[in-house]
Amino acid sequence: MAKALITWGGWPGHEPDKVAAIFQDMLVGAGASVTLTDSLACFDEAEELRGYDLIVPVWTMSELSKEAATNVSEAVARGTGLAGCHGGMCDAFRANTLWQFMTGANWVAHPGGDGVDYRVTITRPDHPLVEGIDDFDVSSEQYYLHVDPANDVLATTALPTVPWYHSANGPVQMPVVWTRAWGHGRVYYNALGHKANVIADGPAHEMLRRGLLWALAGKALAAGKGVDMFESTGNHF
Repeated sequence: MAKALITWGGWPGHEPDKVAAIFQDMLVGAGASVTLTDSLACFDEAEELRGYDLIVPVWTMSELSKEAATNVSEAVARGTGLAGCHGGMCDAFRANTLWQFMTGANWVAHPGGDGVDYRVTITRPDHPLVEGIDDFDVSSEQYYLHVDPANDVLATTALPTVPWYHSANGPVQMPVVWTRAWGHGRVYYNALGHKANVIADGPAHEMLRRGLLWALAGKALAAGKGVDMFESTGNHF
């Protein structure tokens, strides 16, 4: 049986307990065993982290030590999946650059705040993680992220929706959903989920369900593979 770790906490405005419960239902429904915790102490246990098939962080505006981030990085590099949404993953630990590198982005703004009406556009309709899902409208926070160009983007949104100083740069297509690799590990991110109700059902829910299961499945594919091919000398962080 596949094993997943969900850890939640941080800023309560993102309803991390409710979001974590949604993720737990998705994974249990797929037959996975889920460990649920409201502490980051789990990231201090390097060997235990490597025993999971998937790690799901649900933290916002929190702090993570360099050692704890390295433990997660080393687990993911060896095949453990990493998946999450909104600020719970890409605004989890603003001061930790390794976390930002691993997840593929960092939050910088949500012009207009909550309740902005915008469209999510599927850019890879043939990809299994979004196949059969049409473009859809959302009323929520619209994230402006600084993103890694290596991300495999599956959905975007058009900005600016709400004018502000960034509007002087002209229109951009901001990634909303992407996958990426970290060593042998699969990483999935979805920028939706400011409140639990945004991802409780509908296309956002289905995209996240598929994303979590996709990241979970990567561990079995990485079995027996070492990380020597990725390693080099020198201090990276």
